[in-house]
Amino acid sequence: MIRTGFYALFALVFSSTIACACDGSFARSRNLEIGYVKASRDITLRRMVARSPSPKGTVLLLHGFPETLCVWKGISLALADDYEVHSFDWPGYGFSSRPPADEFSYAPADYASVLRAYIERARIDQSKLVIYATDIGALPALLLALEKPDIARKIVVGDFAPFDRPQYMYESLQNLKSEPSASKTRAYMNKARAEILENSYRRGLPESAQFELPSDVKEDMTKGWGQGKLTSADAFYHYYSHFTRDENYFEANLSKLTTRVKVIWGEDDIYIKKEMGGELAEKIKAELSLLPEVGHYPHLQNPGQTLAEIRASFQ
Repeated sequence: MIRTGFYALFALVFSSTIACACDGSFARSRNLEIGYVKASRDITLRRMVARSPSPKGTVLLLHGFPETLCVWKGISLALADDYEVHSFDWPGYGFSSRPPADEFSYAPADYASVLRAYIERARIDQSKLVIYATDIGALPALLLALEKPDIARKIVVGDFAPFDRPQYMYESLQNLKSEPSASKTRAYMNKARAEILENSYRRGLPESAQFELPSDVKEDMTKGWGQGKLTSADAFYHYYSHFTRDENYFEANLSKLTTRVKVIWGEDDIYIKKEMGGELAEKIKAELSLLPEVGHYPHLQNPGQTLAEIRASFQ
């Protein structure tokens, strides 16, 4: 039986309105805004903000591949009782800008600059900010913390590759790290869009742990995949073309990381093995939580646990 943990969370938050689209009309009716903000002259980000009448702090949720900000809708509304909650589409994803790769590299370091610009444009009080970052969103958050240790009171990261350890990575991800396999993988991913969007979240999980995404989340990712001339797979390819460089920079500068960090990891993650999370936590002396029977997308498979992690970060 396929679990519907994400649906269960939506049911708790919005009762019978689960199937509504991730659009502005629905958002406005639920104290949740979907709009756009300029991060730079060439980059405009689609963002989502859940407002709280008396926020105790701010949460910034950073998505991974092949996601869009829509994956955070249920979690954002659940947290909005106590916090102001932000999320945005990375450049190349959803409905954010997709400048040519010769003008914007899509590298983790460049995403870190986008993240910093968003926090500044949104006028977020960094002393009361918790960043929750997964997959491609995690390394940019940590790179920014090297440069600006007070960027957040705490950063929660998981299920990503902080170091150049191909042996811990899924074969297709290993292939993206160098040519000529990277270009071949890019072409395959663009042809396999439907399969990726349908099965990325289930791959490697036993039947008892599998789950479905809400239809509006699937629809948003499908529509957002190919906006403009550069697809989300293309952005992912360009991210990886600079990935090893930025991983090595991060590892060489670990001593500069003073921001509080928590590491969480799906114990059954087949894309980035749990050993990567263990090594990161050991090297930066951070707390590590391994989530049993959870894969690469803990926030989708077990959103209740993600909510608990975020709330605990404010204690």
